[in-house]
Amino acid sequence: MIETLVSTEAQELLYQLTALLEQELRCQPKASGLRLIEAAHDNGLRMTARLRDFEVKDLLSLTQFFGFHAETFSLAVNFLDRFLSKMKVQPKHIGCVGLSCFYLAVKATEEERNVPLATDLIRISQYRFTVSDMMRMEKIVLEKLSWKVKATTAFQFLQLYHSLIHENLSCERKKYLNFERLETQLKACHCRIMFSKAKPSVLALSIMALEIEEQKLLELTEALEFLQLHSKINNRELTFWKELVLKCLTEYSSSKCSKPNVQKLKWIVSGRTARQLKHSYYRITHLPTIPETTS
Repeated sequence: MIETLVSTEAQELLYQLTALLEQELRCQPKASGLRLIEAAHDNGLRMTARLRDFEVKDLLSLTQFFGFHAETFSLAVNFLDRFLSKMKVQPKHIGCVGLSCFYLAVKATEEERNVPLATDLIRISQYRFTVSDMMRMEKIVLEKLSWKVKATTAFQFLQLYHSLIHENLSCERKKYLNFERLETQLKACHCRIMFSKAKPSVLALSIMALEIEEQKLLELTEALEFLQLHSKINNRELTFWKELVLKCLTEYSSSKCSKPNVQKLKWIVSGRTARQLKHSYYRITHLPTIPETTS
């Protein structure tokens, strides 16, 4: 076994990883429901993959605008996909469903002082439904999710994998495995419904493995294989999802890929609304481009 993975701190992280692995399938979207969404025709009557992905990009815009954590966004996507995979949602209701899932995730993960008022959230999102509408939808979502709001997400696995594997790098090489860059790659994958069919551990390890290859961190090969074995992920499964992640990230990096538009939100709050919001709502203004690594 790798020396740095047998330290007291590493053992505690491995314990947390084992607990997550035991829980990860309990609060995941129904694969059959996701496949129905992917197969649906875009006729304005049924939920489609395009509509779902568009809504998730809007949630990512809100995450960036408010400066919320990637964990919040990952949890909101989990709530949304679990709900969509169980319920037949009409396209006209996706905004209310999406924002309700987002608000639930915000209240579950962010500090109370950073949670915006529902009225502000609706106004910034440019929706016409009322706070009462959103509160009713929140209750429906919670009921369909069996009130399970502590779901295991790919973000949690990515964070643990990074913490465990980062210790195998020398001080000079640690900068090449940038967690912010990994976070952004995960966000890009969340914007594609296909990745909600992957187990969170598999998606996270696929992103990690690709980044290790990209940065040519050959000294991490053994540590990566150890985590793959510990997570009980076979080579075929990992290779399959790595190929899809690579394709997604290649497209995301291209100019053809539409990215979340935070500028639109800034424009919307330029007048009267801006005077009613807290200053902390302007903490992040950049688009979520994947950071470059130090060459």
